[in-house]
Amino acid sequence: MATKEEKIREQEIELRQILDLTPLIVAVLGPDRNVLYINQTALDYHGVAREEWPKIDFDTFFHPADWERLESEYQTRFLAGSTYETEARLRGGDGKYRWFLFHVNPLQDEQGRIKRWYVAAADIEDRKRGEEALSQAQADLTHVNRVTTMGELTASLAHEVNQPITAAITNANTCLRWLARDYPDLEEAREAASRIVKDATRAAEIIGRIRLLFKKSAPERELVDLNEVIREMAVLLRGESTRYSISVRTELAEDLPQLVGDRVQLQQVLMNLMINGIDAMKDVEGTRELIIKSQVGENEQVLVSVSDTGVGLPSQHAGQIFDAFFTTKSHGTGMGLRISRSIVESHGGRLWAADNSPAGASFYFTLPR
Repeated sequence: MATKEEKIREQEIELRQILDLTPLIVAVLGPDRNVLYINQTALDYHGVAREEWPKIDFDTFFHPADWERLESEYQTRFLAGSTYETEARLRGGDGKYRWFLFHVNPLQDEQGRIKRWYVAAADIEDRKRGEEALSQAQADLTHVNRVTTMGELTASLAHEVNQPITAAITNANTCLRWLARDYPDLEEAREAASRIVKDATRAAEIIGRIRLLFKKSAPERELVDLNEVIREMAVLLRGESTRYSISVRTELAEDLPQLVGDRVQLQQVLMNLMINGIDAMKDVEGTRELIIKSQVGENEQVLVSVSDTGVGLPSQHAGQIFDAFFTTKSHGTGMGLRISRSIVESHGGRLWAADNSPAGASFYFTLPR
């Protein structure tokens, strides 16, 4: 008959065999992060023989780009004895790195002191690749929507750029006339030259904004003045609103806090909402007015509204307007509002719509400061 110690030993061997067969990487660490046990799956992945592993610093198997974050988590979570999850890349025996999801659990004694750490890691490389592919597809779709919209505005944008260029030419001719006189009027010529610089700068700024919207690049977070973004889009869409006799009015809060976001994506949201408002008023009789407001909302969030006096939300399909491919426009793709909501949500905000009284619709979005 087996003794109690022999039974425990048998159970320990059986447990080790089970752990060696699991597809998870499993390790047991001491309080100071020293490796007390590691299963065969981990050894096979790293290409290390069991007799070698006590001599190896397993910290070197982590991707260098992840190490600073892992060390920070060690200081704030590991040493505090907290159960937590984290993701990191591990180097395999072939020298390549794969993403793993780590589950870290402490074993404490009655006094709350850490005796052991149990770590299990699951390979999530395929999931990460899928997330990256999806993220890239969303970025590509967002860019296509932006370029398509800008393409539809070509005539209006050309008119907007042409105005300062025409003014610059007029001022250049004026400057030449002042200089060509028998007694050149240098003061008048200087003022005309100053107007040329101002007009050329205005044209360059408009072209710069257009190029930025056409440019395809990875999202870049920076401090953004949303009031400034609203003014920029009002300028870019001025030709389109004038074309349909639409008055654009802005009511911008002076104390609006700055926020961290991707400037081009936020421009795209405002462009989509403003163009939708303009489209809704093209064939409406009476007042045609687009109002863009900014204010500080609840919890110091930034609240922006874009309101029109158009046809309003589709009564039978109001709940579908943010669905992909749903559109009430004959030329629409049905992606503008869906993409706008995705952008706002990726910035930690919310986008919604409501009918106006007596006519039109309003779109609202909030963003954290």
